[in-house]
Amino acid sequence: MQKRKLGNSNLEVSAIGLGCMSMSHGYGPAGDKKEMIKVIHAAVEQGVTLFDTAEIYGPFINEELVGEALAPFRNEVVIATKFGFRIDLNQMKQTGVDSRPENIKRVADESLKRLKTDVIDLFYQHRVDPNVPIEDVAGTVQDLIRAGKVRHFGLSEAGANTIRKAHAVQPVSALQSEYSLWTRQHEKEIIPAIEELGIGLVAFSPLGRGFLTGKLDENTPLAEGDFRNNLPRFTQEARKANQPLVDLIRKFAASKQATPAQIALAWVLAQKPWIVPIPGTTKLHRLTENNAAASIILTADELQEFETASAQIQIVGPRYTDQMENAAGL
Repeated sequence: MQKRKLGNSNLEVSAIGLGCMSMSHGYGPAGDKKEMIKVIHAAVEQGVTLFDTAEIYGPFINEELVGEALAPFRNEVVIATKFGFRIDLNQMKQTGVDSRPENIKRVADESLKRLKTDVIDLFYQHRVDPNVPIEDVAGTVQDLIRAGKVRHFGLSEAGANTIRKAHAVQPVSALQSEYSLWTRQHEKEIIPAIEELGIGLVAFSPLGRGFLTGKLDENTPLAEGDFRNNLPRFTQEARKANQPLVDLIRKFAASKQATPAQIALAWVLAQKPWIVPIPGTTKLHRLTENNAAASIILTADELQEFETASAQIQIVGPRYTDQMENAAGL
């Protein structure tokens, strides 16, 4: 597996990381713990060094899974986790954002225990908290870095102005935001801003939450508890309307003797040398398929052909409902 540096930081990771959320959260029932540990161990064997989790995934159980699975390889891998939500411990769900300094410090200490480590390699603010100045957030993470509890500061789904303000206080190593062939709104302002500042991009949902793999169509049932049931892009009508993008990806996949998932990941990798996608999976064969995308090269002509063709396709449906965006501080 090739390596990439996240911007100007000295944080070097595998070209493709592993998003671990789906192993415990968001896509129906949590996976079998032993099986999920097997997948994580296989990822290490295949050269993956960036593993992404968060306290909210579960909540808590995903960090515990990642900590246990990676304990034998701790010095070989980069563990990223996140703070910034308020969690109702009775209902075990998030009830809004909370990036008050005291909460950030508490989460850091608790995450360190769950992850079975003495330092968090990359600590993201999961969502911007409109009630806490970003300078205070950056300053708090800076304190944690000075205390040796955190190595790198990250932001997730933050806007360009917020990124600039945070970066002025404590250099931001990485921005984690959704980026894929059907989610490209960050190309206008945010990607140019982080390129200017020397910040890497960790792309979550690079496979469009599974849609860009070609394994979902308008008739594919989603499991009970799968949060995609609540997303506007995953209504039956929206999936049918967005099928032309998948058909285009399939066409390119056939020409490259690759799978649609591999082409979708190769496209993300081709955009900038400091972008690292973190597809998630619970299956060993999908892990191997995804990681093979790192060796697929899309030529300049192929990328331009793809750009021209995809520009004719109108993506139907927003990423989230308004209520979800408000609740998550988006």
